[in-house]
Amino acid sequence: MAIGNMKTQDYIAREDKFGAHNYHPLPVVLERGEGPFVWDIEGKRYFDFLAAYSAINQGHCHPKIVNALVEQAKKLTLTSRAFHNNVLGEFEEYITNYFGYDKVLPMNTGAEADETALKLARKWAYEKKKVPENKAKIIVCENNFHGRTITIISMSTDPVARKNFGPYTPGFVTIPYNDLAALKKELEDPNVAGFLVEPIQGEAGVYVPDDGYIKKAYDMCKAKNVLFIADEVQTGIARTGKLLACDHEGVRPDVLILGKAISGGVYPVSAVLADDSIMMVINPGEHGSTFGGNPVGAKVAMAALEVIKEEKLAEKAEYLGNIFRNEMKSIQSDMIGLVRGKGLLNAVVVNPKDGKEAWDVTVEMAKFGVLAKPTHQHIIRFAPPLVITEEQLREGIELIKKGFKKFQ
Repeated sequence: MAIGNMKTQDYIAREDKFGAHNYHPLPVVLERGEGPFVWDIEGKRYFDFLAAYSAINQGHCHPKIVNALVEQAKKLTLTSRAFHNNVLGEFEEYITNYFGYDKVLPMNTGAEADETALKLARKWAYEKKKVPENKAKIIVCENNFHGRTITIISMSTDPVARKNFGPYTPGFVTIPYNDLAALKKELEDPNVAGFLVEPIQGEAGVYVPDDGYIKKAYDMCKAKNVLFIADEVQTGIARTGKLLACDHEGVRPDVLILGKAISGGVYPVSAVLADDSIMMVINPGEHGSTFGGNPVGAKVAMAALEVIKEEKLAEKAEYLGNIFRNEMKSIQSDMIGLVRGKGLLNAVVVNPKDGKEAWDVTVEMAKFGVLAKPTHQHIIRFAPPLVITEEQLREGIELIKKGFKKFQ
């Protein structure tokens, strides 16, 4: 079929025919984005209240970030790490100063960054903590989401992520999230290398732990010479009202994992940051990526991080997040069970009604011009680009309210 004659269902049918069925998107086909908005192929405008799972904190197609991509792409796109290039060192200096670490190991995706952190923690455990070979353990939390590689799903408790993908990678100990007593018990094992945790569990439904949980967990790890590893792929880069979610409790992770908004959604970039005492256990040939640290990604990431500071997006997220939660709590709907979140990472727990669930609410919201996505059937996650203005946010909130009122 000629492109000019294609309708929404035609695009969806083509994806269904030729693509793997590993996602279940809302039935919209987008072709353009700017700031907090996207437009479908029929020209309808939507508020994007998912922001590519918090990858587009700086808004769609931010001109500064896109320009960095274009200008570098005209000069040099990829050398691999077989050679030096004139951009990588600039990026490494910039990002280590930005977050306050000695070293960075750049990769491309969040899952790769998590894998990098796991390898780093194990190598550190054997060489610095003197854990016996092949005995290192990583403590993780129930309902975590760190990606979908074989090793990462090995530490998942989500049956959808795990079923029929075994055998699984050993070496993980799972404890309940937000449970310091369980953490204390597992930290007694001298073979524990690290504790990998999301400061807020995003994919699980924006579960915010008790105040003080992250700081106490960090202190407990320090007391046992265990690495505190923070997965800030979704919570970092100003999303929760601070540059990092760990900043809310003054915690500086031993190993910091970043991705998504580190590039403003313009290019795949991720990074693991740590000090020399940890990072320097990795030697040439022991880890890497053909595209990791490429010149385009490096320039894009620097521009994306500059935007965060120049436009004070952490402060915006803090201010607007309070408005969003207060407005959601004011909705008179028996489908709304709970509203929770921090900054502009929020969730509404949906009570099923007459056979209608979170998915049905999001389909209805899309008709009114707001895009969001359910997670775990009964939760809707709301995470608009941080560049959204208060006026735009309030306009979007009114459309969300209309979506819920359809089920009154």
